[in-house]
Amino acid sequence: MTKIRVGRIATEIAERAIALRRQVHRFPELGFEEERTAQLVERELDTLGIEHRRVAGTGVVGRIAGGQPGKVAALRADMDALPVTERSGESFSSEVPGKMHACGHDAHTAMLLGAAHVLAAERERWKGTAVLLFQPAEEGPGGALPMIEAGALREPPVDAVAMLHVDPRLETGTIGFIGGICNAAADEFRIAIEGRGGHGASPHLSVDAIPCAAAVVLALQNIAARETDPLKTVVVTIGTIEGGYRNNIIADTVTMSGTFRSQDPLVRSGLEARARRIVEGIAAAYGAGATLEVLYGYPPVVNDAQLADTFRRYLAAATTLPVERPAPTMGGEDFAYFAERVPGLMIRHGIRSEQAGSVHPAHSSQFRLDEAALATGIETLVAFARGVGTGEVYGNAARSRGRAACAGDT
Repeated sequence: MTKIRVGRIATEIAERAIALRRQVHRFPELGFEEERTAQLVERELDTLGIEHRRVAGTGVVGRIAGGQPGKVAALRADMDALPVTERSGESFSSEVPGKMHACGHDAHTAMLLGAAHVLAAERERWKGTAVLLFQPAEEGPGGALPMIEAGALREPPVDAVAMLHVDPRLETGTIGFIGGICNAAADEFRIAIEGRGGHGASPHLSVDAIPCAAAVVLALQNIAARETDPLKTVVVTIGTIEGGYRNNIIADTVTMSGTFRSQDPLVRSGLEARARRIVEGIAAAYGAGATLEVLYGYPPVVNDAQLADTFRRYLAAATTLPVERPAPTMGGEDFAYFAERVPGLMIRHGIRSEQAGSVHPAHSSQFRLDEAALATGIETLVAFARGVGTGEVYGNAARSRGRAACAGDT
C-alpha cells in the first residue's frame, strides 16, 4: 500500500475555513433558499481555479482533476439551516430572525471548502478526481435527489462518495463510522381529529376533540412499546399539536404532526397500518372521526461495508486521526440517496468540548460547535479523496449499480 502522509492541515487553511463558517453562520438560509451561501461557495472556488456549475437551483458542483489518472471521489456538504431562533451566545450568531445553523451545516460547507484549498494546491501530486457536492435542502424538502437527477454523480462517473456530519457524542479531534445502517428512515405523518364543538359548560352535547387527541398521542407509543420487536428500532414522535379556540369552547378539531423513525424495511412498511388502526380506533371510541396521512421521506443511510473497512485501514496507514465506531442514530439524512447509487460513507465528526461549550444536541437553539474540529474534518475529506483516487479505498463493486442507475437518471 502506498503511504501518503496527510499530516496536519495548514494553519492558514484551517483559519480560512473558520472564517468561512462564521460568514455562513451569520446569514442562515433554509432549503432551496441558499443563494447567498451558494454565491460564497462559487467565489471561493473561483479563487482556487476550480471549475464548477449550478445544479438543483442553489446546489453547486465543483470538480478538481489530479495530475495523474485515477478514480473519482465525491465529497458532499449540506448548506441549509433550520427555522430556529438562535440562543447560542456566539459572537457571530445569526443575523436572520427565526433562522439558525443549528445542525453544523455551516461547518460542513466550510470544511469542504477547506478540503478544496488543500486538493487544489496539490492537484499535480495526487491521482484521480474530486467532485465537490455542495447540497441544498437536506433538512427538507431534500436536495440530494435533484442533484443526482442533474447529473452530479455521472459527470464524471463517481466511484465512491463521503460526507461528514458533526457529532457532539464524539470528542473534538476524532471521527467515527461503521459499515451498514447508520441512520434511520425519516417519515412524516399528519393526523386530524374531527369532533363536534360546543359550550365548555355542556360537554355532553359535544364531541371533544382534545381528549381524543390526547388518547391518540399516548396510544401511538404502543407501536414502539408493544408492537415492535424489542431488538428492532422505531421511534414515534408527535412534534406539533393544535386545537381549540378559547377556555370555554369545546374544540371540534385537533391537528397533529409527527415523525416515524425506523431502520428495518419490514418495520417501516408496517408503521402506517398500525398507526391508522390506532388512530381510527381511538377516534371511534370517543365518537369522533380521524384521518391519517403519511409522507414517506428519506430511506436509511447504509454505509458500504467494504468502503468503511478500506478507508479505516487507509486512515491508520496515512494519518494519525483517531477513528471510532459510533452507534447508529435515528436521525434522517438524504445522503442516503447518494449512497444508494454509489458506495457511500457517512462519517461522524467529533465536536464535543466542554471548554468550547460544544455539548448541546443538534437542532437546539443553544447548539455550538468547537471550531478546533474543522481541521480534523478537512483532513478526513482530503484523505478520502486521495485514498479513492489511488484505488486504495474502494466500495463493493456489486453495490455500484450507481453507474447504471446514474446513467438512467434524468
